[in-house]
Parts: sequence; structure tokens; C-alpha cells
Amino acid sequence: MNNKLKIKGKIAVYLIFPTILAALMFAGGIITAINSRILGIIIMALGAIYIITALIMYFINKPVFATEFMKFAVNYAQVQKELLRDLAIPYGLIDITGNILWDNYELQMILNNSGKSRNLFHEIEGIPNDSVVLFEGEEKTAKIFLNERNYRLQFKRVNTRSIFENSPVIDIPEGKDYIVAVYFFDETEITALIKENNDEKLISGLVYIDNYEEVLQTVEAVRGSMLAALIERRINKFISNIDGIVKKIEKDKYFIAFKHKYLEGLQADKFSILDEVKAVNVGNEMNVTISIGLGTGSDSYTQNTNYARTAIDMALGRGGDQAVLKDGEKIYYYGGKSKQVEKNTRVKARVKAHALREVLMAKDKVIIMGHQIQDIDALGAGIGIYRASKAMGKKVHIVLNEITTSLRPMVERFLEDDEYDDDLFIKNPQAMEIVDSTTVVIVVDVNRPSYTECPELLKACKSVVVLDHHRQTSEGIDNAELSYIEPYASSTCEMVAEILQYIQDGIKVRSVEADAMYGGIMIDTNNFANKAGVRTFEAAAFLRRCGADVTRVRKMFRNDADEFRARAVALSHVQIVYEHYAIAECPSEGLESPTIVCAQAANELLNINSVDASFVLTAYNDKIYVSARSIDNINVQLIMERMGGGGHMNVAGAQLEDMHMSDAKELVKSTLKEMLDNKEI
Repeated sequence: MNNKLKIKGKIAVYLIFPTILAALMFAGGIITAINSRILGIIIMALGAIYIITALIMYFINKPVFATEFMKFAVNYAQVQKELLRDLAIPYGLIDITGNILWDNYELQMILNNSGKSRNLFHEIEGIPNDSVVLFEGEEKTAKIFLNERNYRLQFKRVNTRSIFENSPVIDIPEGKDYIVAVYFFDETEITALIKENNDEKLISGLVYIDNYEEVLQTVEAVRGSMLAALIERRINKFISNIDGIVKKIEKDKYFIAFKHKYLEGLQADKFSILDEVKAVNVGNEMNVTISIGLGTGSDSYTQNTNYARTAIDMALGRGGDQAVLKDGEKIYYYGGKSKQVEKNTRVKARVKAHALREVLMAKDKVIIMGHQIQDIDALGAGIGIYRASKAMGKKVHIVLNEITTSLRPMVERFLEDDEYDDDLFIKNPQAMEIVDSTTVVIVVDVNRPSYTECPELLKACKSVVVLDHHRQTSEGIDNAELSYIEPYASSTCEMVAEILQYIQDGIKVRSVEADAMYGGIMIDTNNFANKAGVRTFEAAAFLRRCGADVTRVRKMFRNDADEFRARAVALSHVQIVYEHYAIAECPSEGLESPTIVCAQAANELLNINSVDASFVLTAYNDKIYVSARSIDNINVQLIMERMGGGGHMNVAGAQLEDMHMSDAKELVKSTLKEMLDNKEI
């Protein structure tokens, strides 16, 4: 067997080329000999000598060249190895379990260990050590903090199967046919610069005093000036402590701006300025509350200011006394523990009524829609808007997919009355067929698109109006042409009753319509025991003048025996947790409207001594419905928001999907514990 090294390729051609040239010379000598024999012999002789010399040189130099090339390759590989060893970037090779197969000097210095049998996952915390996750692609990165430095680790697969494919020694199993090259890129300076740049970004904000006029009315004129000065001083001091600027734009409104680096401290402190302002007292009968709206997340100062406006609108729409941070598409809430203050003035109601009139006048058809599984407040508010629209000569429909037991007596009164069209109540498919460019959709008693009777209707119609008394959440109806959301109101029926008094002169509300609206107020206030303010009774008085009959309404909303028994079962199995919170399960079997019974049970649980908030759960339509109620200063809306729901401070709810009843109860308990531990309620 010939074990000598052989030369091939372009080098071999280069070495054999003189021999080829000599052969050509010899052939030329033969041709020349035809004309000149002597000259041809001389050329052939020289060619023969050149051929012999070239062949001798070829066979002598061929092995020498091969050896030198091999030496060069070995030396070149050694140079590459040394270059990798001395590479300024920490670099190494690991297997799929994290064992370090090879590392250069820089990586050894970082790890402070050059011994064998080391594992990268064990030596450095923060690296995902699941090989499936780590090496699912060709490349992957990870961020770590090591030795007071920030590193970006880049992992790259190196396929070993192709290298050892024909190896008689190694057989690499499927799935482990690679090693991983890992690079450590030091990004400490870059990270510091990014943080510094982020810290210096501007945060725009607006601060509104929620109840400025109402508080001043409770103190003397002299003390009123002192109160205003103290509030302004607190706000100025708060902003100066974070190196910000504040500009008073109205008597009860301020514009603020500060650096982003102070935001984390404000969040950790849960915006203590909210409580500091409430502590201001110069003899005023009610506490002063403020709302804060902050905007960040954009490189544009204008956009951040627009975010701040959106945030302050959400803070006010949720009842005030809270801070709302809009960070790009994300929204964070802070505070909101106190009870919202009822506005004594009806100026806003009059302005919104006139705006609604302008919208209605520009359209031919009106579709009114409430929330899924409608209650009497949604129906009554819809009937009130129906009367306003009819007074302007519009064609009106109300979307009602499911008639619950609580609604049936009232709905039947409208269906049996010849005064009302047969298509007054329609379902989703009919609504989608009716809607066009001449239609306005009016949403009542809900401001979350996913909770409406027909969410697709909001996308199909360009003109949308929202009337609601629930606090706003991050999920809102974005394309609303007019939005009137007042969380201080007891019910949407109260708001609509006020609108009817201003939207057009001479509107005559029929007694059956007044009954529906009065029933909405009565149910939502639990017979005027909850959230009933001055304007609530004024709205009720207006409806009484329109023909509402208290006795007739009360008889319509009586429960049947099965519902009464189900409520009794829920009350008899109540569990008191954390001393002041009642949790119960309401059976739904055999009930047509278990969610209504669930809400009634939650109201009754508040009659138990020492219970500050109640939570009643019922399973219905493959969901678990949670009704939450509170009697005083517990904000159940914050609790329900944490569980994906919403509502009022004292009346709220949530819908839980893909969850067992026992898990739902545990979720309520864990949410309560977390919020109590963090002093959020």
C-alpha cells in the first residue's frame, strides 16, 4: 500500500506544466526538421533534454511540496487555535447538556475556573438549561448579569454529524448531532446608555381635582382660598420632589412633566400624593380627591401628552381618586379606593343630551344594545333612548337575544302593547342585516366591547354612542362618536332619565316606559339602599311624574319559589374568609336566570354583621359568573378587575372561563389575600 502523500489539483498541474511545454518543444523540432534537418535535430535535442530535466524535477519536488504544505497546514491550524485562545470575545464550545468542551482565556477569566468537568448552566444563573428550549433553533440569545457586568450570550449550533459521518469510531445518535458555540458579548456600557436614555425621557401628565367645586361649597369663602392654596402647595411639592415642572392650566387642573427615572419610585409608593391631598382639611366636610393621568412609551412628546389625556379620561371615568399610567398600549391603575363623589350639577348631562340629539338627528335608524344576559337597567335605559329617538321620528330597534325571567314580565308588556312595533326587539342576525351608513348604534349599561350583545355590530357601524355608569377599563369602545360614562350615577336609567329632560322639549314618557326605567334604578340601587344620591331620587321623582308605579314595578320583580330556594342554599353555605369577606356558591340547576339570583344573594350577604364584601359564584353556560358587592369602603371593582371583570366600587362582577368551581373560589381567595397583603384594598 502506498502511504506517501500525493499532490493533486492546481498544484499538480503547475508542477507538470514544464513537462508538457517540453513535449511541445520536441514536437516543434520534428516539424522544423522537415525544412531544416539540422535545426530540427537541435530543437528536438534541446526538447528532449528539457523533458528529462522537467520530469526529474517533478518527481524530486513533488513529495517535498506535499510535506511543506502539510507543515504549513499544521502551523496554520495552530495559529488559528492560538488566535481563538487569545480572542478578545469570551468564546467556548459546550454540549447540549451544558458541559464546557473548550473555552478560550477570556471565558476562563469570566468563569474564574479553568478546571475540567465544568457545566455552563451550573456556573451561571439565569441561562435556560432546558436543551429543548435552548437549542430549538440554529441560534438563540440570553441576557445575564455576571461579575457586575451585563452580557448577551449568543448560542450557535455546530453540526457534528456531517463531520463524523464516516467516522469508524464515533456514532452520534439522532437529536444529539451537534455541539454549541457560545459567545459572551459584554453590553454593560450599552445597557447603561440605554438606561440613561430611558431615564431621561419625558413623562407628560395631567392632575385634576375631582371635586373642587363641591368641596369649596362646604367651607367659608376665606377658608376656601386657604384650602385651594394648600392643595396647590401639596401638588407643587410633590412635583418638585421628583425634579419636575407643574403648570396650572385651570383652577382645578394642572399639567406636569418629569423624567422617566422617577416613575418607578412613584409606582412603588403607589402615588402617595392621592392620600396626601385627601388629608388636607380646613373644616371642609368632604375630602378633596385628585386624579392623575400619565403618558409615556413614545418617542414623541406630543404622543405622550395624548396618552396623558387618555389616561386622565380613564381615571375620571373610573370615579376619580386614582392615578392611571398609559405606557404605549399598556394601562396601569393605582388608587381608586375611595367612594366617588356625586356631582350636584347637571351641566354635563345637559351637554351630553344636546350632543346625543345632534347624533340622532343625522341618522335615520337607531339600534340600541346592552350587555349580554341583560338586566332591567340595560332594558330600561334602552327603552328611555327608544322614547327619545321616537320623538325625533327615527326607526328604533333594541337588540335582545335572551329574555331572562327577571325581564320577561316587562318585555311582555311591550310585546302585548300595540303602540310598539313587532320588530322593536331583534336578535344579532337581524341587527347585522339592518345596520348601514344611516344607522347609529347606542350602547347602554356597558362600555366593554366583548360584553355587549353583539360585538360585531360595533365594527359594522361607524357611528357609535356609549352611555354607561360602570367604571372604565383598559378595554373600551374606541370608535365611539359620543361617550357619556359617569361612575357616580346609580344606574344607566338614572342617566337616561336626566337626558330625557334635556334632549327635546315635550317628550312624553309612557307609564310602561317609566316603569322600566324606574325598575332599573330600583334594582341597581337595591331598593335605593346602595349608591342612591340626590340626583337618583330626582330621576325617580321625574319617572313617578311620568306614571311609574312603585307597587307595579315591585310585583314584576318578585322571585319564584325555585329562585328563592336557590338563594337560600347559597346563603346557608356561606364561608367567611379574612374576617370580613363572604364567599358562597349559588346553584344554577333548574333556574332560568341564575346570574340574577347570584346577584341577589350577594346583596343579601351584606346584611351579615362584620361582612364588608360578598362574592357569590354560579355556573351558567359553561362559564362561572362572579357577583361582587360591598357595603362601604371596599372597592370590589378593583378585585374583579384583577380577575378580568369590572363594575363599580360597590357593585362588580367577572366571568371565568375554563375553570372548575373549586378553582374559581380559590382564585377569589388568592386574589383577596394578595390585594390585602399589598394593601390595595
